[in-house]
Amino acid sequence: VPFEFYADGKGYLQVDKFGHAYGSYLESYIGYRAMRWSGASKKKALVYGGTLGFFLQSPIEIIDGFYEGWGFSWTDMVANAVGSSLVIGQELLFDEQIMKYKFSFRRSPYSKQANGYLGTTFAGQILQDYNAHTYWFSIGLNRIIRSERIPDWLNVAVGYGANGMFGEFENIKRWGNVVIPPTQRYRQFLFSLDIDWTKIKTKNRFLNQVFQSMFMIKLPFPALEINTKNGFRVYGIYY
Repeated sequence: VPFEFYADGKGYLQVDKFGHAYGSYLESYIGYRAMRWSGASKKKALVYGGTLGFFLQSPIEIIDGFYEGWGFSWTDMVANAVGSSLVIGQELLFDEQIMKYKFSFRRSPYSKQANGYLGTTFAGQILQDYNAHTYWFSIGLNRIIRSERIPDWLNVAVGYGANGMFGEFENIKRWGNVVIPPTQRYRQFLFSLDIDWTKIKTKNRFLNQVFQSMFMIKLPFPALEINTKNGFRVYGIYY
């Protein structure tokens, strides 16, 4: 169809936007680290590697503009830019990523009620069920509380997610002739501990490389949730 715009800033209670920023951050982080590993200067690595996420995802947004039912989204572009900026900005200000942007997935109870609308397989649900997504900002605890007793790898993490979503802007009532139960949509704000794998050093070169590659993984930990539905909830383990 002719190129068109799509205003989806309120879609999925912005979980989708956190996902766009995360994808861009992930790609830019890998691009920057790869260029530095290859011997490129910091300036070149930031210019060509740090912007990688934004430039990889921008063509997808442009193509969306030509598809019926979709469209070019400015808010998606802004989220992509934020992801790359998190990498570039931290390297310029701190010469490292003091805050890691992480993702966790836990199967939601809504997928069983959706008759396939939220995906039928594990891989499908990762892509389609935004209720199962949590995005985390993880920072070293000793960046907040200066103490030699706090190990460099111990982090605190603030997470965002949403639940009760059977549709982008509002919940659908049925899917494939199956009634979808009425559900309240609500936001989740989470507080938890985490580990910065890149700060764990060993004498084993292979393990060091493994830990460096795990920069985006949020370790399951107890968590406190504040939500817009019923207030508070405590998890023994949240992943």
